[in-house]
Amino acid sequence: MSGFKLWPALKRMCVAFQALLFLLALENAGIARADNPIVQTIYTTDPAPISYDGRVYVYTGHDEDGSTTYNMINWHLYSSEDMANWQDHGSPLSLSTFTWANANAWAGQIIPRNDKFYFYASVRHTTGSMAIGVAVSDSIAGPFTDPLGGPLVENNEIDPTVFIDDDGQAYLYWGNPDLWYVKLNEDMISFSGSVTQIPLTTAGFGTRSGNAERPTTFEEAPWVYKRNDIYYLIYAANCCSEDIRYSTGTSATGPWTYRGVIMPTEGGSFTNHPGIIDFNETSYFFYHNGALPGGGGYSRSVAVESFVYNADGTIPTIKMTTDGPKQIGTLNPYVQQEAETMAWSSGVETEVCSEGGIDVSNIKNGAYIKVKGVNFGAGATSFTARIASATSGGNIELRLGSATGTVVGTCTVSNTGGWQEWKTVTCPVSGATETQDLFFLFTGSGTDYLFNFNWWQFESSA
Repeated sequence: MSGFKLWPALKRMCVAFQALLFLLALENAGIARADNPIVQTIYTTDPAPISYDGRVYVYTGHDEDGSTTYNMINWHLYSSEDMANWQDHGSPLSLSTFTWANANAWAGQIIPRNDKFYFYASVRHTTGSMAIGVAVSDSIAGPFTDPLGGPLVENNEIDPTVFIDDDGQAYLYWGNPDLWYVKLNEDMISFSGSVTQIPLTTAGFGTRSGNAERPTTFEEAPWVYKRNDIYYLIYAANCCSEDIRYSTGTSATGPWTYRGVIMPTEGGSFTNHPGIIDFNETSYFFYHNGALPGGGGYSRSVAVESFVYNADGTIPTIKMTTDGPKQIGTLNPYVQQEAETMAWSSGVETEVCSEGGIDVSNIKNGAYIKVKGVNFGAGATSFTARIASATSGGNIELRLGSATGTVVGTCTVSNTGGWQEWKTVTCPVSGATETQDLFFLFTGSGTDYLFNFNWWQFESSA
């Protein structure tokens, strides 16, 4: 979470100014072809990425539509194996996971250990104080339970990050306005020793101007990891608007040396929140901005960039883009693909599916989904989709290159008897060859929702 102790009037001014600048930039860049932000169906924030089992998973917070403050009640999960098409896994946990919390499902992070997954999160205790809770699951996608029934730590500060060192010692860090850590025990739900405050020195965290109460640049959102014997502490800096900076150390507890700016202030949101991982021999920097329509300081969206460390291990300056990182490989259309796996979308939402997982919902005439880098090879001959409709239905137009590109097939969808009454439809395909960006353009008459969409698959000519 970000901007915990901001003055509301200042925040609103920052929102308007930053959003205007970024929307103008997007207009020039052409948002219709963008792949950043990575999620368009809801507003997402505070990314917590992790590389696991051949995929990148990223937990996010969720800014509710129309929010004028940090109105957040659950966390969402997305994953990708190619860094271009992201699958929606829904909301594996929420405020209700922590029965002792009553508001503020703010920033969190997940980590595996002991054949389980531990999710550390900022929430507001019923006492009114911000606290850090921990939830546990047997799966990275949940469901989660609260093993403690109360806070793990509580000092009215936020933004946990968790790190396990090479010797097996786990650390939990958090903080705004200060910075803290504890040494977690092997069980990951308790700690040894006392809560320790990290000294915020100008040598360790740089110098902030104009705020005598906060002389260093550290603001919030720490992210700690180790690479090639260097310990990195990435954080949101200054206020407001925030940028992203970092420090390095020789151990998990410092001492820390200030290194400078990673991502300058930009992006339509007066806050930012970093997450860095390596995946498939490439380094990725996750952050949030206000890039989606209606976006801003309380309607944020997660995005990602690839980068290369300098030879000495320092991190280069990273700018926000609308393109995002290069796709890894291609997507296979000849195996069943989830409809909620997409590179971009417009005019659709997602929901829990009665057949398991998630489906694409609230589809109206003119909505579309983009799937990037689909490898049709020698060619496809037919397309099958799993659909449900409580109205007169509509059509799935299969287009290549853009939502107005060449039509290679059209599947007609009729009323199935309900929004979760699923049937399979198949239609012929002609002209889908080689590697293409695939667009599902949804068409129909009237203003009603057309149908829901669960999964799809092509058949090849081979």
